[in-house]
Amino acid sequence: MTMEKQYLDCILVPMGILFMAAYHLWLLYRILKHPTRTVIGVNATYRRFWVQAMMEDVSKNGVLAVQTLRNNIMASTLLASTAIMLSSLIAVLMTSGSSDRSSWFIFGDRSELAFSIKFFSILCCFLVAFLLNLQSIRYYSHASILINVPVKKMANHHRHHHLTAEYVANTVNRGSYFWSLGLRAFYFSFPLFLWIFGPLPMFCCCIALVFMLYFLDVTFQFGCDVGNGRSHDEESGVITTTCAAPQS
Repeated sequence: MTMEKQYLDCILVPMGILFMAAYHLWLLYRILKHPTRTVIGVNATYRRFWVQAMMEDVSKNGVLAVQTLRNNIMASTLLASTAIMLSSLIAVLMTSGSSDRSSWFIFGDRSELAFSIKFFSILCCFLVAFLLNLQSIRYYSHASILINVPVKKMANHHRHHHLTAEYVANTVNRGSYFWSLGLRAFYFSFPLFLWIFGPLPMFCCCIALVFMLYFLDVTFQFGCDVGNGRSHDEESGVITTTCAAPQS
């Protein structure tokens, strides 16, 4: 009976992790090939438009831009603080001895080694979330300075304005990407935590989490076709896009 419970960990846990990994590989493909059909791709596109609008008139929009980026920095700081606090808590639980840990499990391997592996996985998950949110703070901090650069006073060439806005938009998008990845690390900690109580709750949580993320990541509303409808006027420096509903 003990060997059968150990086999549950060897089968259900890799299946749950592979299921989540396959979903995120599919999501990455959709973001790269069909960005307007994903929430991440649509938000990245409109963040570029927002940066360009903020940099059109720095004297009027500078305060708004800095306040918006400051709010993003505060959100990343909150997640980073939470991640490092939970990492410390998990480290304390790992090092504290307990004689009745085996009673916590419903199914699966009840050995001390399995218990250490499960808690170490959760610890690594929170540490990754902490590092990702630190990178998000880094990029948002850079963008808060770059977005107020008076490019129109520095150079009269519209091409220079466009390249500067694109660089700042890329910086803002990188900060958002790292924030999203840090949030994904928090999501991934839920099935790892349920793994403490056995591989079956962990596997069910992976399936439920993938279905939840699908409805959060995919959009079927109107969006701008970045790959086909985007154009740039070299003389005016204006970026235009063609918006259309995704074809079924």
